[in-house]
Amino acid sequence: MPLDWNALLLGKAPPDGAEVIVEGGAFPSAAVPGTLLLAPEAPCCLGCRPEPDSTIEVLLASPAPRGPGPFRLAGRWHNAPQNGPGWRWQLREARILAAPGPWLSRRGLLAAAPLLCAAACTPPGAATGVEEGAGRTLLASTAAMDLHSHAGRVTLARVPQRAPGDLAAPMREGGIALVSLAMVADTPVTHVTPDRRIEAARAPAPGELWAHGEAAFARLHALVAAEKLALVTDAASLARARQPGAGPSVVVAAEGADFLEGRIERLERVFREQRLRHLQLVHYRVNELGDIQTAAPEHDGLTLFGEEVVRACNRLGILVDVAHGTLPLVERAARVSDRPIILSHTAISRRPGPRSRMVTPAHAKVVGETGGMVGVWPLVGSSPTPRLYAESIARMVEAVGIDHVGIGSDMRGLLSPGALEDYRATPALAEALLATGFSAAEATKLLGENFARVLAATLPA
Repeated sequence: MPLDWNALLLGKAPPDGAEVIVEGGAFPSAAVPGTLLLAPEAPCCLGCRPEPDSTIEVLLASPAPRGPGPFRLAGRWHNAPQNGPGWRWQLREARILAAPGPWLSRRGLLAAAPLLCAAACTPPGAATGVEEGAGRTLLASTAAMDLHSHAGRVTLARVPQRAPGDLAAPMREGGIALVSLAMVADTPVTHVTPDRRIEAARAPAPGELWAHGEAAFARLHALVAAEKLALVTDAASLARARQPGAGPSVVVAAEGADFLEGRIERLERVFREQRLRHLQLVHYRVNELGDIQTAAPEHDGLTLFGEEVVRACNRLGILVDVAHGTLPLVERAARVSDRPIILSHTAISRRPGPRSRMVTPAHAKVVGETGGMVGVWPLVGSSPTPRLYAESIARMVEAVGIDHVGIGSDMRGLLSPGALEDYRATPALAEALLATGFSAAEATKLLGENFARVLAATLPA
């Protein structure tokens, strides 16, 4: 019998001993060899943790598959005591099935091969009819862009780190024309927990996050100057960045508006002095603007101050980014904004956990309906290949449409290596998009044209 995840989440489990077929995503590690933890969706990052009520412990009768999946397995169902040790649900004597379930319909993307461990290790383009070097050829004809990056060691951490650098060369070699380069606004008051989550650790002192913001922007601009990167600040500089042969360019971004500390006049100041053109409203603390996906809500979405910030961003020409925000925050921001908004880095899930950074199709569509777009994270885990990343992008395209999806690498911001750790790997991703079934015209939209359109609709003339 096929497992109905929705029924399971409502507590309606199959009977003990039933032969069950289940499709799901695997978490990167399990405590016991020969087992894996299966959830409705693969995790988006190692900050994700399996939820007890939506996780099945799989006891494998064959070698464990590699990668996050999706996988289709069959086995014998077991209901563990609800108050007992271990996981509530088990699939015993489990085996991987060659025939996949209907996860994606696009161009038969989920033919059986990509679900098997061998396919997770297959180089992009192999046995797909995509010519070797097709990715680099495609990148030569488009201005590829990244919606969200901390590349070049731009982030200002809690402990001393190496000086920023090594950004322009990887961008040139990988065919990346522009990155939205983000400082992180709440770093002094967040921490990584023992179970690898990022959360607020304390309340900031008055003026602390403004001072941190000034230092973080200074670090970003020092990197831009040292690497001789061009700044995109208006429509004219965006047009120059898109020209063939143009050098690498940067949009100055902030991950979190915490440095405003509730003072709207600071937004115009950072627009003018720091050349800020991309503002993510919230990050890992519930701030003056609104609620976040990874903590209990306090504001029922976007606050009145958050609305004021969105309107000011529209007036000045700053891109509004709702990444990390709750669905009520996103819905309110979409109603308030008269420009396209973006959600710069996430992944699609049919049933994200209560503190997941992934989003449902309905969540993504709210962003797309503004004319905006969603940036897709590289998958992390034991086998984060370009092909798996391309398939994750395809899932987002199915949810929100080809005109509303792009690359959101979160480079140097993930807690574990992902499928795009260096811009020199961008040609492999481009080739994987073609191998996944996207046409050259569609792939160029995903690689940069969509983001260029949104920036053009937002930046000052």
